[in-house]
Amino acid sequence: MDRRFTAAVERSWRAGGVLPVLLAPMAWLYRGGVAVRNALFDRGLLTSHPLGLPTISVGNLTVGGTGKTPMSAWMAQEMLRRGIRPAILLRGYGGDEPAVHRTLTPEAVVIADADRVRGATAARAAGAQVIILDDGFQHRRAARDLDLVLVAAEQGVPTRLLPAGPLREPQRAMARASLLIVTRKSASVAQATEVAEAWSHFTRRAPVVLVSLVLDAVCPMASSMAEPLPLRALSGQRVLAIAGIGDPAAFARQIEGAGARVDLAAFPDHALFSEADLTALSTRAREADRVVCTLKDAVKLGDRWPRNAPPLWYLSQRVVIERGGEGLAALLDRAVATRDG
Repeated sequence: MDRRFTAAVERSWRAGGVLPVLLAPMAWLYRGGVAVRNALFDRGLLTSHPLGLPTISVGNLTVGGTGKTPMSAWMAQEMLRRGIRPAILLRGYGGDEPAVHRTLTPEAVVIADADRVRGATAARAAGAQVIILDDGFQHRRAARDLDLVLVAAEQGVPTRLLPAGPLREPQRAMARASLLIVTRKSASVAQATEVAEAWSHFTRRAPVVLVSLVLDAVCPMASSMAEPLPLRALSGQRVLAIAGIGDPAAFARQIEGAGARVDLAAFPDHALFSEADLTALSTRAREADRVVCTLKDAVKLGDRWPRNAPPLWYLSQRVVIERGGEGLAALLDRAVATRDG
């Protein structure tokens, strides 16, 4: 799909207007297909295959922007703290996410394979003791012990399905969730709590966890270039923020929260960045005090960033559990308790 059209559709989800109405017939067809597929799994006519290891799915109901990648990495690091070697299974769409996981959690087994059952076989062969499915909620062919479902506080509670809105499944699909995780980047705790209460009506009394995705440090693309800087180093600076993620505007608001003046270069999720994009970005970069991007974009831009352009930095992110941490820990412990059985 054309990038400009995709961006226009995504903007319409937030702003409303005529486009979602025009796309409604396609959304009805999509809803019907989703309903048939889920009914086949619910009635056992389509089979969920055990992956041979304790399996934790980290997924969502909406397209992009909920923090699946940092939460999956956090889960993997939690397993390592328990002395358990994790495997992160993902489809690898766009090529950026496997590289991000290998950067964030180098001790984990990272396998990109659209067939999660086949990927699990490779994970077991590599010595994994637990499987984390990054973006696994809709991949029902892979059985799981826990279904952790993320929603973004900034997205509220959308009602429209693709392509008229960001929902991958109807809200009632949240009934499959073992745990509801509400993430926030620029939203307040009060807003996140309100969103959690609204989504909780669609779960079967699933526990709720509130998570803040916090920008942590300003990191150089190469360790030899400079030392990481604290986030406050951006205060008062003109920052060109490059973001090819699910919600670029939320990334910009986080940087503004650090006191910077932001010029946002927004791209669709998993953007590949053409040569024309790089030329345009390097030109805009000369008007900024600092050029920053997400780690997800850094793994694609780093080797291609023009040598004559100002240095490129990326912003690291930290997961902060704000509420429900004890319940989350208990669920994780129960999920992996039988790994040697």
